Amino acid sequence: MSTQLIICIIIFAVTLLLYILNKIPMWVTAMGSMLLLVLAGCLKPETALSGFSNSNTILMSGMFMVAAGLRRTTFVKALCRSIMKLTKGSFTKAYFGYIIITVLLTNFISSPMVVFSIVAPLVAALCEESDTSPSKVMFPICVVAIGCCMIFPTDAAITQASQNNAFLATYEMSHYVMEPLDFLKGKWPMLIVLPLWALFIAPKFLPEQPTMPINLGTGKSGNKEAKALSQFSNQAGMIIFFVTIIALFFSPQLGIANWIIACIGGILMVLCGVLSSKEAMDALPLDMILLFVGALSLGSALSETGAGDVIGEWLSVAVGGTQNSYAIGALFFIVPFIITQFMLNRAVVQVFTPICILACKALGADPIGPMILVTAGCLTAFLTPMATPAIPMAMAQGGYDLKDLLKGGWLVTILIMVVYVFYVMTIFPAF
Repeated sequence: MSTQLIICIIIFAVTLLLYILNKIPMWVTAMGSMLLLVLAGCLKPETALSGFSNSNTILMSGMFMVAAGLRRTTFVKALCRSIMKLTKGSFTKAYFGYIIITVLLTNFISSPMVVFSIVAPLVAALCEESDTSPSKVMFPICVVAIGCCMIFPTDAAITQASQNNAFLATYEMSHYVMEPLDFLKGKWPMLIVLPLWALFIAPKFLPEQPTMPINLGTGKSGNKEAKALSQFSNQAGMIIFFVTIIALFFSPQLGIANWIIACIGGILMVLCGVLSSKEAMDALPLDMILLFVGALSLGSALSETGAGDVIGEWLSVAVGGTQNSYAIGALFFIVPFIITQFMLNRAVVQVFTPICILACKALGADPIGPMILVTAGCLTAFLTPMATPAIPMAMAQGGYDLKDLLKGGWLVTILIMVVYVFYVMTIFPAF
């Protein structure tokens, strides 16, 4: 084990401890760890700075402004009042409706962060209308957006199945073929488990009031006293929002990157008078953006110093000789799940899928079930702000710190793991 790898692991451990203690602002910890990694030679300066230009960072910033613009229009409150009227004032029924919307959207828009940015302002308005604390509901909605992604045989599942088949061919395992429907066969229980958890269980584990200041996307305090929009700006805000969402949905066909679409939407919100320049800047939670950039740097350092190779060697030893399908399944869920809390989940999927295939090849095992569990483990990515940019957004809009994420997410994490490992490895046995 190299000196740089040891130093990187030490910095990682200290960073995680400081996040948990929350005695220092998390963005300060994130930026401090990034600087230490550069000074220690664990991370190239250009790699550290690349986090500021990362497409997810720009996409997150653009969607904050687009969501802020929607909240300035009359649409959100009108929709909320209509839903409350339809549900006869029942917050639970209205909230369940938004959960179902989130499940559908996250399977057609392959970015949980984008889905959360669509639903969050609607949920925030519902909380405001029903006098409910956003800290009770924002994290569960975000978990649904992440955990229910890539279940239906749509864009994300088709793409991942194609990538997995390419890996299988590369490692001379092409006699196994993964179909997009395999994700639905293996992951459909989450369509029941996560919505029910979000509706009935999750709020009991979350704080009554926000632990951190909330940014609802319309200024630092919700901007309740903002001047009413003109008829043009009000209509423009609604049109810009929905056109942005439609463009994100069809971005592959349009040939335009998601971050470009989000940026155009945010800029148009300002140009059309929906947001003032100050409101647009206030809508950006700089602390959460810096936290995400720091998290990207830490993940890059863990990768560049060879942590992935070390874990791969450990896995080869761990699975050596076993003929137990459930043991293999648990291993390829738990390890990617742990790693993805500290590295972007898409990167972890790309790293562990080949490892999974090679291990299955050595054991003479069917890799389909373990590959599904690698993806599932990487999508159980909500205990830290490092795995996916959706979590920093939820932290901003729900007022959470890291302790809140751990307290709110530990039970569903165990539930997801148990259901996935036993169910997937039963219908896709390794032997």
